[in-house]
Amino acid sequence: MPSPAERVAAAMEAVPRTGFLPPAQRAHTDRDAPLSIGHGQTNSQPTTVRQMLELLDVQPGDRVLDVGSGSAWTTALLAHLTGPDGSVTGVERVPDLVAFGAANLVAAGMPWAHVERAVPGTLGWPCGGPYQRILVSAQAPALPAELVDQLSAGGVLVLPVAGRMLRVRADDGGPTVEEHGWYRFVPLVADPPAGRAAPGPAG
Repeated sequence: MPSPAERVAAAMEAVPRTGFLPPAQRAHTDRDAPLSIGHGQTNSQPTTVRQMLELLDVQPGDRVLDVGSGSAWTTALLAHLTGPDGSVTGVERVPDLVAFGAANLVAAGMPWAHVERAVPGTLGWPCGGPYQRILVSAQAPALPAELVDQLSAGGVLVLPVAGRMLRVRADDGGPTVEEHGWYRFVPLVADPPAGRAAPGPAG
């Protein structure tokens, strides 16, 4: 059976980054660096994406949540890893990026993956859970219990928290947390519910 690293490498070869970048950025697709997709958001550095996906270890048929889906490149990579027997929900708070990501997924021909606009005041997409795997491509100041609660038993969450990459497993006695190096990401933000002021930067 292929290792997680081999499966992720195959996914990244099958789902090129180019189709998930704005036209002005496509000449830079081979740069191992984050690239702007507008609205203060980025398409993450490929090395970082690869490392996160290896930690996540998505299995065929998994139900997966992609928080901060942006241009939906990670959503499509996750969909390749789950295969058509699985399902992937991307969640994005910027309406223009929701539309951009959704169009990119249609072009990629992966109908088992889709992008939803984030619900104000809510992290993730609890109505679609529980999930075997959750990927978060934005940095939280602390481990979000709201996302841990969306994992199924034995499920895995990978996200950066206060600069450290965490792999969180939902075990019977509570979450088991591993640290895997230092990273920099845009902050994880949940828009406030209607009628409430927006919070300050998350990190």
